[in-house]
Amino acid sequence: MSDRTPGRLHRAVCPGSFDPVTNGHLDIIERSAKLFDEVVVAVGVNKSKNRLFTPEERIDMLTRACSTWGNVRVDGFTGLLTDFCREHEIDAIVKGLRAVSDFDYELQMAQMNSSLAPVETVFVPTSPEWSFLASSLVKEVATFGGDVSGLLPEFVRDLLVARLAEREGGA
Repeated sequence: MSDRTPGRLHRAVCPGSFDPVTNGHLDIIERSAKLFDEVVVAVGVNKSKNRLFTPEERIDMLTRACSTWGNVRVDGFTGLLTDFCREHEIDAIVKGLRAVSDFDYELQMAQMNSSLAPVETVFVPTSPEWSFLASSLVKEVATFGGDVSGLLPEFVRDLLVARLAEREGGA
């Protein structure tokens, strides 16, 4: 018998590619951990996408970055997020919104997801200090030697700089 109270959201997923994880991601994860009994950070493993870090590396980075929150765990997934939610008895999908422009797409996705599985989508506005932040921008700035300190955990910045140097040296 389940200890899950009907009508209450217990377990949430924070999905993403996290290539790499930023302080904006961590802000949403931390705030989600305060709202739900358990938060699963789900790293999308899409083989067709060209990522800077492997799925295993992204999972490792997130596991380390989220280690201070006892109710947060990290996992990878392929396929539909709604299938992952069903398999792990996840009640809610948490999506961070940076701008009004994010809302249209995310609302459409939320409606599609709810038609596929009994899951709610919870929108969490990004904290103003991180509203401009995206992994793609961090990678671009770092590629050109810009300082991305303070935008992601220090150990992630070190891994990012090292990976970019490897790619530059191997090109």
